[in-house]
Amino acid sequence: MHELSVMSSILDIVLDHANRNNATRVVRINLRIGHLSDIIPEWAQSYFDMLSKDTIADHASLEIEAVPVKVRCRACGHEHTYKKRDWGFTCLKCESADIELLEGREFSITSIEIV
Repeated sequence: MHELSVMSSILDIVLDHANRNNATRVVRINLRIGHLSDIIPEWAQSYFDMLSKDTIADHASLEIEAVPVKVRCRACGHEHTYKKRDWGFTCLKCESADIELLEGREFSITSIEIV
């Protein structure tokens, strides 16, 4: 249920930027969310809808770019991107556990569309 607090923070940021730009309405919020962030898009939209009611962001849509998990092996340099949530944290090439997470934990607002 951490989506509620996360979406509350997103709404605060969105309203702050919208107000600073004299917006009358927020139309869309574009987000980048990594698979490891454990944010469920459907829940994020539901919580955002609940929190934004009676604000200029009421009825704004969330467009979510899902970022897959990408790792690099520190032992052999092999990089791998997991297309599904079937990630493992050992190198697929040399089986080393010495890997570095390159992508997959992102959670950011990439843009806000206002009128």
